[in-house]
Amino acid sequence: MTGDAGVTPAAARVGRDGALTLRIERRGTRSVIAGCRWTMPLQVLAPVALGDAAAIVSMLNPTGGVVGGDRLDIDVDVGAGAHACLTTPSATKVYRAAAGPAEQRVRLRLATDARLEWVPDHTIPFAGAALRQRIEAEIGEGATLILVDAFAAGRVARGEAWRFALLDSTLSVRDASGWLVHDRMVLLDGGPSRGLGFAEDRSYVATVIVIADADLAAFAEHVADLGGDGADVGAAVLVRRGLLVRCLAADAPALTRAVDGIWAAARRHVLGLPPLALRKP
Repeated sequence: MTGDAGVTPAAARVGRDGALTLRIERRGTRSVIAGCRWTMPLQVLAPVALGDAAAIVSMLNPTGGVVGGDRLDIDVDVGAGAHACLTTPSATKVYRAAAGPAEQRVRLRLATDARLEWVPDHTIPFAGAALRQRIEAEIGEGATLILVDAFAAGRVARGEAWRFALLDSTLSVRDASGWLVHDRMVLLDGGPSRGLGFAEDRSYVATVIVIADADLAAFAEHVADLGGDGADVGAAVLVRRGLLVRCLAADAPALTRAVDGIWAAARRHVLGLPPLALRKP
């Protein structure tokens, strides 16, 4: 059956329903992309080598941003002993929604002793934008996860702070023993106001989750000291295997400095590796 525009429902969704599937495996001393499939508006660039044994992959949306009604699904499997670092070349723009919200679902699966760094740039929801995002991670025995989820209040310089229609974000992490983290945030039009408990006049927010079989108590105190220079940072140890970090920043450069500092500290502490300098324009 064709619609009013003379196209099938499936054809009408072309370019709106994006899917990305990645499988990373350990081959000798390095990690490689063993499987990769994508459909627009999701795409990946060729993996790069930056002096690290990890498979470093940049995900992107070549259409320029996410619009209302888009449905994006990302599935990442990191095999036993493999190490992957997934990022984006720039911030993700979410445009005004004329109809329903955009939806993005991310599923991350880490096998035994796998390591995954999920470090995309922040999300910028424009005025009137609506986004539902769910990130789910399953962590195997001995696996390590460093996960960053950050967003701006909008195009702050244009006076659009907290003007998006909906930002519904869920982070869920579990292992064989059950839940490690389940964190949900729902912000509606109008968003936070001023003062304590309302982003404290900060327009950039980040959550960092670190899951590792390591001593994280002393690390939490160290991470909490990484604030300053336009950013406030707080950290708390989870009941088991994890650390949750929150960051409020005054502007995008302050957010970047804070998140890069937290990420670098996590790499040293739980991966035993130096900071990774991603080459971005």
